[in-house]
Amino acid sequence: MEIGIIGLAKSGKTTVFNALTRGSAQVSAAAQGNKANIGVSKVPDARLERLAEIYKPKKKTPAEVTYVDIPGAPEGLGKEAGIGGEFLNRLQRVDALLHVVRAFDDPAVPHVQVTVDPYRDIGTLDMELAFSDLAILEKRMKRLNEQSKSNKPQEREAAAKEKVVIERVKAELEKGTPVRAQTLTADEARVMENYQFLTAKPLLVALNIDEGKLGDSGKLEQELAAKLTLPKTKGVVICGKLESELGQMAPEEEKTFRESMGAGESGLVRMIRLSYEVLGLIAFFTVGDDECRAWTIQRGTIAQKAAGKIHTDIERGFIRAEVVAYDDFIKAGSMAETKKRGVFRLEGKTYEVKDGDITNYLFSV
Repeated sequence: MEIGIIGLAKSGKTTVFNALTRGSAQVSAAAQGNKANIGVSKVPDARLERLAEIYKPKKKTPAEVTYVDIPGAPEGLGKEAGIGGEFLNRLQRVDALLHVVRAFDDPAVPHVQVTVDPYRDIGTLDMELAFSDLAILEKRMKRLNEQSKSNKPQEREAAAKEKVVIERVKAELEKGTPVRAQTLTADEARVMENYQFLTAKPLLVALNIDEGKLGDSGKLEQELAAKLTLPKTKGVVICGKLESELGQMAPEEEKTFRESMGAGESGLVRMIRLSYEVLGLIAFFTVGDDECRAWTIQRGTIAQKAAGKIHTDIERGFIRAEVVAYDDFIKAGSMAETKKRGVFRLEGKTYEVKDGDITNYLFSV
């Protein structure tokens, strides 16, 4: 899973990147230049920790999330200029977008719009994403019109259908409806998926507050949730500066300091949980004396496809899956006891893997 971090200038997006990845990237635009900061976060999962305590494996491997701090926004962003060039190409490759929105006051770092207004800034960047998608549609429509004279009858029919979809998607975008919130048939969605629309990507909005507003985080998150009602859209409140500083501490020291500050659950944990939600992801586990490991898959993935996450040979030679739900395993205390209790199951290729399933795949190649 790869998430691209975006935001208007001086919103604190690189500070949030450092908080999420426990990194130390330079926060100034000049220091970053045109190079993206890339960092990997280990997905914290109490279930994996518990399984490792039971099995005491040689290796414990959590799932991972890659965060890409997109370099400074191009000149004109926030002024209805749209997004293009390498900036657009990099964003199109990520699985979801994380929009860091400034909600802190700092006289030493003037806001690009003079005043701090997070909901105005959310609307501004939403508009820029939509402008970029509209530009893609216009280019595609122009190309279809240019090719129409030389197209064969079958190609003309396909082009005509595509034009209809383009016009409908364009009209909705112009009304302010992102692609992820538009209702498309399966065939229409297949036509549109190759366009790599930015507004089709799941969106996380992080309200970046200062330490003085930590006590209001719950209220601010409720307000944010009430505003972000579109599908595949979630919001979280985070103090990027504090989280970045805490991320540089040893785990026990961080825990003690977090409790004394009333900082609550770490921004990393909340952000990753929301990332899983907007992307429709779940985790399953493989366990043993050698390794306990978490694997990330799309919700609704069948057992044979999930096996392919481990190795393509397992998917190709799939015979069956031995499955125990995490909660059932913990209650039983051992795999042998799950068999006695009748919660150890044998599942076939089309079994839909559930969040928390502990699996062992039998295969032959």
